[in-house]
Amino acid sequence: MTRPIRVAIVGAGPAGSYAADALLKSDAAQAPGVSIDLFERMPAPFGLIRYGVAPDHPRIKGIVTALHQVLDKPQVRLFGNVDYPSDLALDDLHRYYDAVVFATGAMADRALDLPGIELDGSYGAADFVSWYDGHPDVPRTWPLEAEKVAVLGVGNVARILAKTADELLPTEIPPNVYEGLRRNRAVEVHVFGRRGPAQAKFSPMELRELDHSPTIEVIVNPEDIEYDEGSIAERRAVKHVDLVAATVENWAIRDVGDRPHRVYLHFFESPVEVLGEDGRVVGLRTERTELDGTGNVRGTGRHTDWDVQAVYRAVGYYSDELPKLPFDPASGTVPHRAGRVLDGDGSHLPAVYVTGWIKRGPVGLIGHTKGDANETVACLLDDHAGGRLPGAAEPDPAAVEEYLRARGVRYTTWDGWKQLDAHERALGRAQERERVKVVEREDMLRNSGA
Repeated sequence: MTRPIRVAIVGAGPAGSYAADALLKSDAAQAPGVSIDLFERMPAPFGLIRYGVAPDHPRIKGIVTALHQVLDKPQVRLFGNVDYPSDLALDDLHRYYDAVVFATGAMADRALDLPGIELDGSYGAADFVSWYDGHPDVPRTWPLEAEKVAVLGVGNVARILAKTADELLPTEIPPNVYEGLRRNRAVEVHVFGRRGPAQAKFSPMELRELDHSPTIEVIVNPEDIEYDEGSIAERRAVKHVDLVAATVENWAIRDVGDRPHRVYLHFFESPVEVLGEDGRVVGLRTERTELDGTGNVRGTGRHTDWDVQAVYRAVGYYSDELPKLPFDPASGTVPHRAGRVLDGDGSHLPAVYVTGWIKRGPVGLIGHTKGDANETVACLLDDHAGGRLPGAAEPDPAAVEEYLRARGVRYTTWDGWKQLDAHERALGRAQERERVKVVEREDMLRNSGA
């Protein structure tokens, strides 16, 4: 093959962008060269960074700067507002590309099998994140009537629920989110962890940010500061585990202040039932747990009922199944070997690869996705060098553009993103903010020149 290797990447979030970067940095980028098209179902790129990271996390959003440098390369094109498979199916991708990499991530809530989880007032944290991050495909309002709220699992949800709208106004939140948060009645947020401080899944930065707000008092029961041999070993072996545990310890021994909103971190409490009356959440029942010596816990049979009017399950994300690809519903991932997609008999599906959360599940930090991408791209290039890629029937880059136009797909481009970016920044300048995110899909398309 003397022409550049044509690669389609489905998903323009960090995973897809890192895969493009790995291709650009490979020897193949010099000869025979690479030609990369990223397909994104949103009109704007960056996936999780734009629609999954809390708006008050500007340092994480700074990753966008690095992704910009990748998508700005001449060998890379962006096709936004293109949905797999309704706009472009797997057979179409094989026709135009030598290899296809799926980097579709995970945006749905993982199910939680708990009595009462279906009650009115029980929510998925991922849905809440999509709302406050201005996702175009979710409702524009969110019910925030509860004064006492339970969060099952750790993450950013508790902080956003406890902060005031005015604290978040300097961020990029859109007007509908600001107005919704202004009506938030929550004054107590109870965060429940099944295990102890040494097993908490907070990142150190995420945890410390809870206490930075002038309106949030973080409270920890000193009785929850407990470690066994397994926990102590984990603290010694992993620096961020020790940092999280030390932070929690300091909060447990300090005097409780008078900031108006309170976030209670409850450890060793395992949810067993969401309590309801007349179809609505009225409480949460937990079972006290205890360490078993290995860092794991067992139930004690002692239960507590907590007075809350809303419950958010923050137990992880779950990927959507991709048509024409195998799928493991238990893990929410596509079966693979080092990124090569495996069909039912365990053999490699030719020229099809995965990276990111659809590959390994929604675990780890954004930076871990780089390792995923490097492994997957190495396999792709090895298959190319070994003559195992069937080759595209229509590799001309113009062919896929003609196909999308013929289908009437209103797609956005990298230049279109720059236009939308400039528009959002202009909206922000008018309010002395960095940007104001545009929510409506039609508005995004129009301001992208699509």
